[in-house]
Amino acid sequence: MSLDVLENLTVTRNRLLKEISGLSDADLNRKPNPDTWSVAQVCHHLYLSESVFTQAIIYGLNKSNGRKAEPVPVQLAAKRTQKAKAPDIVAPGDAPLDAEQIKELLDHSRNQFFEFYNPLEDKSILAEKSAKHPLFGYMPLDQWVELIYFHEERHIEQIKEIKSLL
Repeated sequence: MSLDVLENLTVTRNRLLKEISGLSDADLNRKPNPDTWSVAQVCHHLYLSESVFTQAIIYGLNKSNGRKAEPVPVQLAAKRTQKAKAPDIVAPGDAPLDAEQIKELLDHSRNQFFEFYNPLEDKSILAEKSAKHPLFGYMPLDQWVELIYFHEERHIEQIKEIKSLL
């Protein structure tokens, strides 16, 4: 699992960065309408989500009475056919962000994940323990890892939609 995970995380992040590269700070922060997020807000949400996902994985791994959960169709997170409201903990702020700030935030959350994930000698333990997700319920920790890039893929599509409306 490890090589595929690292490859998927890298490929998806590179796609995200490519999608937002070249946008002016004004375009990064422009909302197509009052009820949608700006590109900067989507990126802020991705930063917050990756940070929370990492915390959930660590929490689930450290639980002494952690239980095994059945796999869930986590790949559905990449599809934009079903809308989901972001929980408050991962809702982006309204403060404008420039391209450098966005990159720093995304680098920070990814580095936090890698600081935990890379030294983990036996990654198979992630399939044996779980944590509760607000939409999927209890799911194996290895799927929380996959959720990072599936979730990012979902929001890359959202960014494309936002850009088409600017």
